[in-house]
Amino acid sequence: MGKTFAEKVLGKAAGYEVTANQVVTVEPDFCMSHDNGAPIARTFKKIGVKNVKYPERICLILDHAVPAPTSDHAVNHKEVREFVAAQGIPNFYDVKSEGGVCHQKMCEEGFALPGLVMVGSDSHTCTYGAYGAFSTGIGRSEMAAVWATGKLWFKVPESMKVVVTGKFKPGVSAKDFILKFIGDVRADGADYMSVEFHGEGIENMSIAERMTLCNMGIEFGAKNAVCKPDKKLLDLLKERGNAKSDKWEPIWADEDAVYAKEFHYDLGDITPGVAKPHKVDNYAPIEEVKGTKIHEAFLGSCTNGRIEDLRLAAQVLKGKKVAVRTVVIPASWIVYRQAMKEGLLDIFLDAGCVICNPGCGPCMGNHEGILAPGESAISTANRNFKGRMGDKESFIYLASPMTVAASAIKGEISDPRNR
Repeated sequence: MGKTFAEKVLGKAAGYEVTANQVVTVEPDFCMSHDNGAPIARTFKKIGVKNVKYPERICLILDHAVPAPTSDHAVNHKEVREFVAAQGIPNFYDVKSEGGVCHQKMCEEGFALPGLVMVGSDSHTCTYGAYGAFSTGIGRSEMAAVWATGKLWFKVPESMKVVVTGKFKPGVSAKDFILKFIGDVRADGADYMSVEFHGEGIENMSIAERMTLCNMGIEFGAKNAVCKPDKKLLDLLKERGNAKSDKWEPIWADEDAVYAKEFHYDLGDITPGVAKPHKVDNYAPIEEVKGTKIHEAFLGSCTNGRIEDLRLAAQVLKGKKVAVRTVVIPASWIVYRQAMKEGLLDIFLDAGCVICNPGCGPCMGNHEGILAPGESAISTANRNFKGRMGDKESFIYLASPMTVAASAIKGEISDPRNR
């Protein structure tokens, strides 16, 4: 009987063969935290261990509220900086023009690599599965314990296989597919499962599109989500040449691996769609929500703030004017500079958009575009829970960069194919 991706990677990390539902103890290759590194540091100090076990494996990236919008956030950042200095942690990305959204930076900077085990004190750590890693979010107290011991136990998850064929039609993207998929399987459809994306449809996607899929794995309950580390990824890693570990290796499931669930999709059948308030699995095709009034459009986040996403939005916005306030936030300063070089920022500015510094911004309601009571936003982010982008009496529709851009122009939810 063949092995799934999760069984192979966790078995390699544990040092022996494992099967689903077995409990193993492993040493994560990298441990990521962001602004919440401050409360984790406080918990770490209570453990009674003076120094972290592996400072070189810890990555701390300030991104959730940068620059600090309140004194509380400023104190948080100060505590992180002090902890980094005291512990000699080399992988720290402060509020400088070298940072960005934590998940984007982990991939850009060569931490996300095939075959590694990675954990983060953020639920969207599953993003690194686009790079062939077993990556998952953990709690703050768990992270403090990993800092102290260098170890963490897992129950080896059962696996779900998602076979994807075909190609997207114009006006449709990876975000439309994953929203449709979550609507089908529901928010608990993959509870504590390792989700593997297979097929030519995935092979045809860019690494950025795969990041969108894996990023939203947690939104249907997955422990982790992953794509095959194929030639496209290996060529990218070779081109960048900045791998932060020499332990990586391409690992993928066996042909005869056994899965708890299996799904099949043809990308040619996917149309633009949205997740309606207040649940990510509250899916609706664009036809059902067209004409819904919006007050704000948001382009950015760890789901869709990459250069490929900005290009798609710019294609829609070029030569047009937005009818509502539209906030654009590149996922990192590398993306920001590339967008500037390609003239995308000029397109956004000419359209009337506001461009903010890289970071999470309004995605989780900190600043740079939060909503007032009764307001509605269309967003490229990954969550639309009550209060996620500000007031609890506001409304969030999740959509692709093209749908968000098309909607910004009309001031109402619009089909990006009709322009």
